[in-house]
Amino acid sequence: MTAQVSSQASKELHAGTEEVLVEVRNHIGHLTLNRPAGLNAITLSMVRTLQQQLDAWAQDATVHAVVLRGAGEKAFCAGGDIRSLYDSYQAGGTLHEEFFVEEYALDLTLHHYRKPVLALMDGFVLGGGMGLVQGADLRVVTERSRLAMPETAIGYFPDVGGSYFLSRIPGELGIYLGVSGVQIRAADALYCGLADWYLASDKLALLDQRLDRLTWGDSPLKDLQSLLAKLGVQTLGDAPLQALRPAIDHFFALADVPSMVEQLRKVTVADSQEWARATADLLATRSPLAMAVTLEMLRRGRELSLEQCFALELHLDRQWFERGDLMEGVRALIIDKDKNPRWNPPTLATLGAERVASFFSGFDGSGS
Repeated sequence: MTAQVSSQASKELHAGTEEVLVEVRNHIGHLTLNRPAGLNAITLSMVRTLQQQLDAWAQDATVHAVVLRGAGEKAFCAGGDIRSLYDSYQAGGTLHEEFFVEEYALDLTLHHYRKPVLALMDGFVLGGGMGLVQGADLRVVTERSRLAMPETAIGYFPDVGGSYFLSRIPGELGIYLGVSGVQIRAADALYCGLADWYLASDKLALLDQRLDRLTWGDSPLKDLQSLLAKLGVQTLGDAPLQALRPAIDHFFALADVPSMVEQLRKVTVADSQEWARATADLLATRSPLAMAVTLEMLRRGRELSLEQCFALELHLDRQWFERGDLMEGVRALIIDKDKNPRWNPPTLATLGAERVASFFSGFDGSGS
């Protein structure tokens, strides 16, 4: 749905902050990412607006909770505005350095926010969008939701806390989602613990009406949970990943990505042959370096705290524009659109373990 923001609230927004609509109704701070034509891809100015508003509401006793959503019906947020980061880097700028530092700080703020945050994950929730919602207390998906950390497709790795929230999904599901970058829908999001509630999209307007009339008690979080319980459900049947779980847990627990691809093509587990072949074909299109670094990052992330995970991702970020495959991936898929990235190295077979290990060299867990 399109967020409804009062005309008065719109007038109060500064010209530079209209990419984020801000409104308070019935003690709830509403934040709407407002770039629907760009699938609400997040920019540095949006990051700063969100951070500033969350900081202000944290100190405002009249605001009991926060609702995050995206304008339009196609996306909550399709990720970071990677084109602007590409252009800045190519021009010798520092936007890419500032963006990740501040984006991660915003995501961390949401994870630790002392007031309940309700995230309406309608439409695409990709990359940076996942970073915004995974720290929320109440994550709502609809039948239109499409969740993914698709970074390996553009020669990058799943950041924005992905090393934390993907690595804590049961079994090897998080490894599968991070290495492959596949999209999942509502049932799988609930099954993986990446969402808490399912609500049909045609009930979002009703949810807004109920939020506007909500009578607050001693626990705002319980008040919101009670409201959602009347409109939505917490489980959906027929989650595809549940049926595939034995195969995913087998293949994605293997030592490295080449072993995964080889076994996916040779071995059948639990009647998953068609899925296995399609997955092997998909991995063949991804950046070998990005997949290998992602695998190592996620396995390390299982033993790290949330703060350490963000520090690890920033450690990788600071090397990636120079040494990784992101610039080539953006060129091939977004700039030239030839869809023929020339990965370096081009195949898993030519990727040495020492190169993967070099990206983690010097990381001590503190981010220094």
